[in-house]
Amino acid sequence: MDANLTIETAEGRVRGRREGAVRRWRSIPYAAPPVGDLRWRAPAPVTPWRGTRDATYFRYASCQPPWGAGLSPGRVQPVNEDCLTLNVVAPVAASDKPRPVMVFIHGGGYIVGTSALSLYSGVRLVERGDIVFVSMNYRLGPLGYLDVSSFGSPDRPIDSNLGLRDQVAALEWVQRNIAAFGGDPANVTIFGESAGGNAVTSLMVTPAAKGLFHRAIAQSSPAHWAHDLDDSQRWADMFIDLLGATPDTAVQALELATPKELGKAMLALYRRVANDVPGHFPLEPAIDGDFFPKWPVAAFRDGTANRVPLIIGTNRRESSLFSRIPDALPTKPHRIETLFEATDPDIRDRVLAAYPTYPSPKAALAIGTDVTFWHPSIEVAESHSTHAPAYMYRYDFAPRLMRGMGLGATHAMELLPVFGAHETAIGRMTTSLGDRRAMRSVVYQMQGHWLNFARHGAPQDSWPGYEQQTRATLVIDAPPRVENDPHAERRRAWAGFEGHHRRTSAPGEPAIRSS
Repeated sequence: MDANLTIETAEGRVRGRREGAVRRWRSIPYAAPPVGDLRWRAPAPVTPWRGTRDATYFRYASCQPPWGAGLSPGRVQPVNEDCLTLNVVAPVAASDKPRPVMVFIHGGGYIVGTSALSLYSGVRLVERGDIVFVSMNYRLGPLGYLDVSSFGSPDRPIDSNLGLRDQVAALEWVQRNIAAFGGDPANVTIFGESAGGNAVTSLMVTPAAKGLFHRAIAQSSPAHWAHDLDDSQRWADMFIDLLGATPDTAVQALELATPKELGKAMLALYRRVANDVPGHFPLEPAIDGDFFPKWPVAAFRDGTANRVPLIIGTNRRESSLFSRIPDALPTKPHRIETLFEATDPDIRDRVLAAYPTYPSPKAALAIGTDVTFWHPSIEVAESHSTHAPAYMYRYDFAPRLMRGMGLGATHAMELLPVFGAHETAIGRMTTSLGDRRAMRSVVYQMQGHWLNFARHGAPQDSWPGYEQQTRATLVIDAPPRVENDPHAERRRAWAGFEGHHRRTSAPGEPAIRSS
């Protein structure tokens, strides 16, 4: 056996594969399969194995609609509850010292996604940055992000925040094992996009994750995503009803329902909540007072968040993509008006005044972007900067094709330069009308900042820190520039807005106004 590819982990040997200048290991288990009695439970330790485990291919994605695990046209990764695995990529070349570790958490609204997507391979980051790259699967949908713990009992316990607990378990695996792959367990950077960005900001305020990572990058994080015990109970009750069960038969239904049946009920619940309370979703971390103890933005504000260096930012036109997806974000005037029903009228008037052309489509899209991604990220950067280094960005780069489609620098577009995917099929298609040289420059600058941050805890010198006095923001474009407090009037208008994520009435009922 090739000692360079066969690694002895704390749980057993794994054999990977050499691919050019890197070594890759796929689908290494970091927790026991959450099946049978372990369904609806916190991740349990892996049972050590004898012999050598073949880690040269991807196994299962997390349970989700089949289209969510699509890898390429006509190719879909199989899904299964036995999904708690991670992947490692490391350089072939030897090193005389441990390498920085970057751990990626994929997005997908906590509904879909897989670490097997070729975009997320991490190979180009490893080749350019001389790092060790890790990506993970975690439980999605109701099995990972619906809090049904209220139906548990001493005889049949049910835990909360299962997907978030999975991510902590994966980071614990990194601490136990990454040195065997040449990584430095004392220099771990977590980064993620969209729901994965929310996972990053959520892990920063999760006590059990403290000490498991040392820097964080949150790309397009809906950082306010979380719900309280009242919402958890309300949505759990609705979910059980959609399963065709009652509170008395809930446990049996939760145990016996197939993943397909659970997913069908979840999508029905998602649509109902998204329409009645735009911008609010039933699949979010649950504030349980224990594992996830408090409102995330409040934790950043009072300094109880993990005080590690943070990069956080959003894309200029996040919502242009979601405007084409039904039941998604508040990007249409009627959904925006519903959003504001849960707030004081003065706040509505103040916010809308910052968008003078409202209800034009352009203004509505800007509101959807700002309320979901931009302003929560601003709140996090503003608060965190008083306790630890923070760096804010806005991704503006949009090739001609994306501009011609009316999308611009929309949601997830920054993933292409971060992962160096400009030379892949999707990267070439994106720049098919031109801008390939500009795209290469954006790849070079973004990877440079991300890798420098992972190695040293700060991006390159051209990117100043975010402070409340200047609010310096790196605008990632070709060429890049730094702006102080961009959209200051919007930032001030949204200050104190909490109605969309602190709703205190049930969907379909009159909202209790809150400032």
